[in-house]
Formats: sequence, C-alpha cells, structure tokens
Amino acid sequence: QVQLVESGGGPVQPGGSLRLSCATSGFTLEDYAIGWFRQAPGKEREVVSCMGGSDGSTHYPDSVKGRFSISRDNDKNTIYLQMNSLKSEDTGVYYCAADFPHSLQFKLCMSGYPQFNNWGQGTLVTVSE
Repeated sequence: QVQLVESGGGPVQPGGSLRLSCATSGFTLEDYAIGWFRQAPGKEREVVSCMGGSDGSTHYPDSVKGRFSISRDNDKNTIYLQMNSLKSEDTGVYYCAADFPHSLQFKLCMSGYPQFNNWGQGTLVTVSE
C-alpha cells in the first residue's frame, strides 16, 4: 500500500526557510515521479516542483524557481522540499505526491496538470510577520 506522510510545516517569517519532508512507503521511490503541490486558501492547488524517476530531473514554476529545491533520499524513502526566501504568497497547505510510470507522470507534472494517484495528507506552511 502506497503511503506518503508530510511533515515540517509551520509558521515562518518572510525571508525565512523551511524544509518539508515526505516519508514514503509501499513503493520504490526511484521508480516513481514525485511532486510537491500547494493550495492556498480560496485558490486551486498548484504545482510547486516535480522530479522524474531514475535521472532525477527537476522542474519548478517561475513562482518558486531559485527559491525551492526538491530532492529525495532513496535509502530513507523520503522526499524533501527545501524552501528559502519565503514570501507571504507561499502560504498554503503543501502536499507531496508520487506515481508511475515516472516519465509520463513527470511530463504531466511539468505541464501543470498532474495525474498522481498517491497523495499525502498535507502540511500547513504559514508565512507571516
């Protein structure tokens, strides 16, 4: 059974940093495409980052490029999202997701229309003074 559990959210001041973690189980992480998404109050869910399978290719929308970094530790079965220079508009519930085949799912994630079937429960990030 595929499971994903996020952690690491919380309050942070603008300009600060947070690292989110997503513990996974039930699948081989490197065989799946993975992604981080967020949903702000009153807004639709949006892609924050994507990572392909074996080669670890990454993609970021312009809104977070240069500030956010996705990574994974295959030995620990964990996905990370390092968030730096946080802004108030980064506030939202952050979700990790994973699915296969990794090539197709990575392309769909990059397109902004992910089709992941496996999601975590979310962790809240609040950026404010």
